[in-house]
Amino acid sequence: MSLLGGVVDSIADDVKAAAYTPVEVGRDAAYTARGVARGEISPAGPLKTLGATLGATVVVGLLLFPVYWILMSALSGSGGSIYTTNGLSLLPQDPSLKPFLWVVGDLIVPSYAISLNLPFTDLAVVLDTPELVFLDASAYGVENPSNFKGFFWNSLTVSIPTVIIAMCLIVPASYALSRREFIFRRKILFVYVLLTQVGGGLGIALLIGLYTVYVQVGLNDSKLALAVYYAATAVPFNTWLLKTYMDGIPTSYEEAAVVDGAPPWRVVTEVILPLSAAGLATVFIFTFLTGWTEFVVAQTLLGTENYTLPVGLYSLVDEYSIPWARFSAFALVFASPLMLVYFFAQRYIEGGLSFSGMEG
Repeated sequence: MSLLGGVVDSIADDVKAAAYTPVEVGRDAAYTARGVARGEISPAGPLKTLGATLGATVVVGLLLFPVYWILMSALSGSGGSIYTTNGLSLLPQDPSLKPFLWVVGDLIVPSYAISLNLPFTDLAVVLDTPELVFLDASAYGVENPSNFKGFFWNSLTVSIPTVIIAMCLIVPASYALSRREFIFRRKILFVYVLLTQVGGGLGIALLIGLYTVYVQVGLNDSKLALAVYYAATAVPFNTWLLKTYMDGIPTSYEEAAVVDGAPPWRVVTEVILPLSAAGLATVFIFTFLTGWTEFVVAQTLLGTENYTLPVGLYSLVDEYSIPWARFSAFALVFASPLMLVYFFAQRYIEGGLSFSGMEG
């Protein structure tokens, strides 16, 4: 089974497990209640479990309260907060979905003219593709929707090259540092550790110099140049992380593959990489987030037309006022894909941060 196929199957299993979790919890609760009623189970154990669950629920609720605050602000048509002059209010004032419609109301695929040249003739047929409207915000009284689609596309065209460039460097470097002996290997490892600690901060500190260099070579408004910078800052930490994960894979697996006649490239692609799935997924997510959420460098180097989502969110802030409802709705829509990624990839992140390629 390929690495990608294994990841897809694991995500499908997680979706099924999440869907059946309420049913399983109900069955366990009913089984425990029957056992307590019959005297087969001591009440102390279930009560301790219930107390721990309630305590964990309270802690999670406190941690998620800021998100709830932002949600209430987004649902308030007036853009208010849960704390008003009348005291604390846990329900939105004048609830409305217009802020969210304002954010996603420009999801329209425009029509395109396609010209088809007829074979063996000089004639051409022009076909107009239909305009696809996923959501027409004007039908709900929302005028001038946000440019979320443009910001989203810019973030994708920055994050995807960041991942491709970084992974092309991280994977072979991690394998070489973990499995091969070569000259200056230890010194290179020390350099990686040093850059892991100061790499991102050093880039911010040298932002003025970076901007000057990019302007001189004409790359100050290039999304690809920004992706190269993000990839460079992501390489040290993620290489060290994946290298440490690969160190936990026994060399006997490689030796067995070599004995069976597998060439080096098959040993890497069919032994090392599948066993490093959790580490690869963690590195992939961290690298993607580097290009998806970074704000300072993107605001400095990119022009208005190429603003990414974080910069687009900041552009909503006016000099004299902040449209809190729209700001909060934009922030939630921006963060929703990240929450979904973390929800389905938490198993890989936990395994990838365990610094071991094997379990048990």
